[in-house]
Amino acid sequence: MNRIFVAKKPLFVSSNHYLSSLKHRFGEKKAGFSGILDPFACGALLVAFGQYTKLFPYLKKSPKVYQATLWLGLQSDSLDLENVRTLHCVPLFSQEKIESILQDFVGIVHFVPPKYSAKKIQGTQAYKLARIGKEELLEQHLKEQTMQILKIEFLNYAHPFVSFKAWVSEGAYIRSLGELIAKKLDCVGSLSYLERISEGGLHYEGEKALNPLEILPFKKIDARKDFALRSLVQDGKKFSPKILKIDEFAKYIVQFEDFFSIISFQNQNLEYLANRIPLC
Repeated sequence: MNRIFVAKKPLFVSSNHYLSSLKHRFGEKKAGFSGILDPFACGALLVAFGQYTKLFPYLKKSPKVYQATLWLGLQSDSLDLENVRTLHCVPLFSQEKIESILQDFVGIVHFVPPKYSAKKIQGTQAYKLARIGKEELLEQHLKEQTMQILKIEFLNYAHPFVSFKAWVSEGAYIRSLGELIAKKLDCVGSLSYLERISEGGLHYEGEKALNPLEILPFKKIDARKDFALRSLVQDGKKFSPKILKIDEFAKYIVQFEDFFSIISFQNQNLEYLANRIPLC
């Protein structure tokens, strides 16, 4: 089966384990996902079967939209409901102050990824290293980096819980954002809930199959009646961009009756990025 769709990963299940359950349910051997979710997080997970796994590098990944609830006063090594250390009493804040502080984070934010995260270190997720006490290795590799917060929407404040929605770039860590928000309020804080609503504009719709030609962000060339071009592309042969009557060096989808290819023209050179992907 060649299929791409948005699944909804449940809480406290790793993305890999959830993918295994989907493979078993659909009877598929070749499968993959884009944009790993930590076990604590739930929500939209882009999944592909068969040859559609080749499309992940070319899909739009941002903005990623998350909904989160920050528990002010909750101190946790993983910045969530796992690995909780203690719970502190924190003062009541005005809603206006919280809304104002949230907007302070719109833009480029500097942070250190949490050690309990899916970030890979020497091929292993950081949270697995944290569980076995590899603190020195984590400190060596978890350095300050940046994420872009495109937009933050205040949702609710019911002390000590602050709920918000954030539109972020790739590589953003919402648990780290929650920690920074709490610090700006002069307290500690960890997330009690985290859900990815969408990724690159794609959201969960009951595992509905997506049309790859609609979600790939490239110009399309309809070559369904061009039998000469079909022969060239089907065999992966080189050809001039003049054949396609284009003068812009860019990436294109060339569509035929039963398959499509993603090609790139740079300085008159043709490269097949993905060839003969079946249309289902």
